[in-house]
Order: sequence, then C-alpha cells, then structure tokens
Amino acid sequence: MIIFIHGFGSSGFSFKADKAREYFEPEEAVLAPSLSYVPKLAIKTLEEIIEYGLSKERVTLIGSSLGGYYAHYLSNKYNIKAVLVNPALNADMRLSQEIGMATNYYDLTKFEWSSSHIEQLKAIKVENSDEKNLMLMLQKGDEVIDYTEALAMLPNAKLILEEGGDHSFSGFSEHLEEIEKFFGGGNL
Repeated sequence: MIIFIHGFGSSGFSFKADKAREYFEPEEAVLAPSLSYVPKLAIKTLEEIIEYGLSKERVTLIGSSLGGYYAHYLSNKYNIKAVLVNPALNADMRLSQEIGMATNYYDLTKFEWSSSHIEQLKAIKVENSDEKNLMLMLQKGDEVIDYTEALAMLPNAKLILEEGGDHSFSGFSEHLEEIEKFFGGGNL
C-alpha cells in the first residue's frame, strides 16, 4: 500500500495522487486521504492507516510539501520508505508565516491556522533520520521552498534533483517508475 500525503491547504484529490493511482493501481492500492489541517489530527489519521496497513502488507509513503514533512516523521517512526516531493522539512518555521486565515485549495473554504498548530509541527520534527529509507525529489525552480534546505538536512537520501520546475514538481509522473524501484520493484 502506498499512502500519498498532500500538502498544506490541499487535499487527497491532487494531480500527483491521481498520477500515482494511475501508475500503481490495481497492483497496489494508493490511498490519498484528505487530511485535517490540524497537524495532530492529520498525524493520528496517518498513523492509524499505517498501523492497519502494516498488519497486512508493506506500506510506503509519498509526501508533497507539508506532506513531505509528515512522511519524514512517519518514515522515521515506522522504519518505512518514503518519497519526499519538494518537502517542507522546516514546516514549523515556514508555516509560522501563515498564522491567520488560510484557504483550502480544493473547495476554497477557509480555516484558521494558529500558533498551536506550529507547536504540533515542532512536536514531530525529526532531528536524526534513517536516510536509506528516503528519496528526495527536488526542483530548483520551486517558488515556495528553497531546495537547498532539504539537501542540507538529508544529504545522504536518494536524490532526484532537476533544474527548473516548480513547487508542484512539474513532470512528477515521469518519475513513477523510479519511485517504484525505490519502493522495491514491480508488483509490490
């Protein structure tokens, strides 16, 4: 099972989640839950899915932006492989700039992002991780996050680094075969 973890203000109906489903299913289930904007609730949901999944099969993660932050934490906690796509590895610092009203990009509803949410992010920050379980997918043209942050924090992770691109990681679907190999090959 692959769990796709969306970013801040996003949902499980993202382009990258759809492309992962198209590539991996029906051989392997791709779950892309639409998570609460409250970090503690999002992590609890993901932990329950992972623990249920691990009782039956192998679980791997793909996390984009804030989802990469969550995937980093969960990979470390459960010793599972994760692909981090333009990850916000300093989400606690970066999202402190977003305190106030924020927008869910899927349905344009508003939610309040607060300092208590930042504290919840700090509580799951990973200081030392097993980089053999991690693949970084970074594009230098990311207009939201400086790609060098992830390179500095995870210098020994498997790496896809591209010129240009953007925060959504243009051309994501072109790397699904490489993600499959990183996870352990075909017919997972």
